[in-house]
Amino acid sequence: MRPLNSKLFTFSFVEEPVYRPELKLLDCSIRDGGLINKWQFSDEFVRATYQALSSAGVDYMEMGYKASKDQFDPKVYGKWRFCDDEDIKKIVDGIDSDMKLSCMVDIGRVKEKDILPKNESPFSMIRVACYIKDVSKAIGTCRMIADKGYETTVNIMAVSTNLEREIDEALNDLSKTDIPIVYVVDSYGAMYSEDITFLVKKYKDALPGKTIGIHTHNNRQLAFGNTIQAIIDGSNFIDGSVFGIGRGPGNCCLELMLSFLQNPKYHIRPVLKLIQDYYLPLQQKVEWGYIIPYMISGMLNEHPRVAISFRDSPERDDYVKFYDLLTTPETENQTAGA
Repeated sequence: MRPLNSKLFTFSFVEEPVYRPELKLLDCSIRDGGLINKWQFSDEFVRATYQALSSAGVDYMEMGYKASKDQFDPKVYGKWRFCDDEDIKKIVDGIDSDMKLSCMVDIGRVKEKDILPKNESPFSMIRVACYIKDVSKAIGTCRMIADKGYETTVNIMAVSTNLEREIDEALNDLSKTDIPIVYVVDSYGAMYSEDITFLVKKYKDALPGKTIGIHTHNNRQLAFGNTIQAIIDGSNFIDGSVFGIGRGPGNCCLELMLSFLQNPKYHIRPVLKLIQDYYLPLQQKVEWGYIIPYMISGMLNEHPRVAISFRDSPERDDYVKFYDLLTTPETENQTAGA
């Protein structure tokens, strides 16, 4: 059951792009993009991305995840699944940059020993991702991270699947903490602009004094529009990725945000060059972007794993079959048992 009010459509229009000096832009290309290739990016690719984002004036670059190596096989997953501090230092060494570095942790996949004190680390921020049932665990993890000197956020994933009561309870718990930033995350690319407005307002009302972030996915080609809507509604931490790279249909395109935001510190040209030289060739090998099965999974508020699995099958372009599988699964079951 979708918890959000989709009956009352409210549209906000903005005559000119937005300039707010407190608004921060975070790039998650390597972190979210790694979900499509098990973080098998070359050092050259990551360094080129770091260089271009630095030149573009982006505020934060998220390098990947922090994770214990007993959770994931290093023979299968690339180094950005683990973000060893020494690997990161090799990437940024010799590049003059004011851009801060970030990484993400999942609940239960990182140990305290994996995270050095801030003064020994290249990272400034560590973001904590969780489902709503684990918000209390996320609060504990954030406390540990903050005690080590880092900026931190809580990113509540797949919030489009939660009842309003569940959201209210989680926000109430977060309101009692010192966590400075809490994200609205449209994990399934299922939301419309009125859903974004509803949630951003709810988060702001429940979390006075905290910054609200926005992270969108592009299942229905609404990631950019929904991010703009969140900015209009008062979100000040904005996620994007180069050329929209990310799991399934990907994320809000960073280059679109650079073209929209009027802060003179931002420059789009370095990112266009990065796309031309690195991201276009990669897209010839690894699939991401708007594709019908991802649209269908977003429309039905389903995890993109179902579309990813279908795209790996011999029937990858049989869109009608995919639609029927998701909307009338009993038909498939009856056929199989006939």
